[in-house]
Parts: sequence; structure tokens; C-alpha cells
Amino acid sequence: MPHSYTKIWIHAIWATKERLPLIHFNVENKIHGHISEQLIEQECRVKIVNGMPDHIHSLFLLNPKKSIADVIKQIKGSSSHFVNQDNIILEKFAWQTGYAAYSVSESAVERVFQYIKNQKQQHLKKTSQQEYDEFIRLYGLNSD
Repeated sequence: MPHSYTKIWIHAIWATKERLPLIHFNVENKIHGHISEQLIEQECRVKIVNGMPDHIHSLFLLNPKKSIADVIKQIKGSSSHFVNQDNIILEKFAWQTGYAAYSVSESAVERVFQYIKNQKQQHLKKTSQQEYDEFIRLYGLNSD
């Protein structure tokens, strides 16, 4: 086969440092937009970026020339710099060190998109910690 083909959807989640609720309603579109722009700059097609005051969800196609770690590192670094440089919020802004990234099958992309789109409604039913614990259990991961 002379060509390489990939289509790897990634559902990535990362939280603000100490899970502080810093992404307020009045600035979330700016932050989500910047994250989307960073994904596009890295040649990752963005399906959606959304979240809550203390964490972000994104769904994107991974650029086959990039690692997930490199993509997330760039997004988190650039977006925290953007928030602090432009004084988007009053507090010093930072992300937690880690992140979660899950592959999404083509058949589940729409369901994950709807889940991310409806974050506010999802969190009426469960806390961020409950959501985190659910993902850990669902994917059989150790939370240590």
C-alpha cells in the first residue's frame, strides 16, 4: 500500500490546577475558541471543545504526525499563556499536570460529541469527581 491512512478520534479531558473553577461562563467561549485554534494549528480536525469551570473536554482527529502527549502539551501551554497574557481572568491560570485521552470509534463519535456538547446538563447529574471516577472505571484504569 503506497499511502498511509489514519482516522483516530481522541476524546481528551484535562482540569484546571487544583480543579479550581476558573473557567467562568463569561470567558469560556474565548478559552474554548483558543483551544480549538491550537488544535487546528496542529492539523487536528476539531469536532468540539466544551467543559465546565474546572475542566475541559475536546474531541478531535489526531494528526498522524503528532503524539497525543505533544498535542495536549501544546494546547495546555498555549491556552494557559493566552489566559494569563490577555488577563482573561483575574486569578493566575494553570492546568493540572495530567490529562486523560481516549480513542473513540467512528460509530461512537456522535454520542461523544453530544456528551461533550451537553456538559452542563451532565454535571447536573454528577460531579466532576464522579465523572472522573466513571471514566476510570469504564476504561479499566488505575487512578493512582
